[in-house]
Amino acid sequence: MIDIHSHIIPKIDDGSRSFEESYKMFEQAEKAGFTDIIATSHYVEKHYEVDVVKRHAVIEAMNKVIQEKGLNIKIHAGSEIYVTPNIVELIQEKKASTLANSKYVLFELPMNNMINYLDEVVFKIKGSGLIPVIAHPERYSYVQKNPNFVGELIRNGVLFQSNFASISGYYGKTAKKTLIKLLKADMIHFLASDSHNSEKYDKIAENIQELEKIISKEKIEKLTLINPKHILENTQIQIEEPKVIKRGLFH
Repeated sequence: MIDIHSHIIPKIDDGSRSFEESYKMFEQAEKAGFTDIIATSHYVEKHYEVDVVKRHAVIEAMNKVIQEKGLNIKIHAGSEIYVTPNIVELIQEKKASTLANSKYVLFELPMNNMINYLDEVVFKIKGSGLIPVIAHPERYSYVQKNPNFVGELIRNGVLFQSNFASISGYYGKTAKKTLIKLLKADMIHFLASDSHNSEKYDKIAENIQELEKIISKEKIEKLTLINPKHILENTQIQIEEPKVIKRGLFH
């Protein structure tokens, strides 16, 4: 599997707190079945602002140690950018990163307040030849109230990444129910750990068992390996037309 969302670089954001913790995460990720991890440290203006050069240097050092320790895993650079009208400029100025130096851009939205400039952000990202990927939609309150909001964005060229742990109820019952609806409606394109420590990697096998009750093994492979591989290879993902979720299923 390929993990496209992980806070595995130490001392940059609210993820790993030390190199020792990061190495434990590498070991647990390999044990869970991951061969590649995109290190998507938060980039939040005026809060988390470690630039591309510094992050690449840390990743290069970590990959060297991983190789020396004989682990079958590779770390790639990325960012989880908190939505802002100037996402494209942050990337162009090498403050924030695309995913593994590809055309795919991972960003997150506010948890509870829908922004009124999202269409503008999507338009700018696409206009720059990049592909927008929104993180963990099942956690947003406005998606929980109206999951078809995700379908509308997919039709406008946006892809979506959900967290493995959401299926276990880690983020609450509503997030779990919302993820199930989104999965069944073909509105999720990637599953990732969003790990901030080794805890979530330890639970991946259990998460997959839960997911197999909802979607096929072939679909899980698509969301955890086939689609993420397109990011590493910087190639286009073929997406399915999202189904409309009936209003009576919202609750």
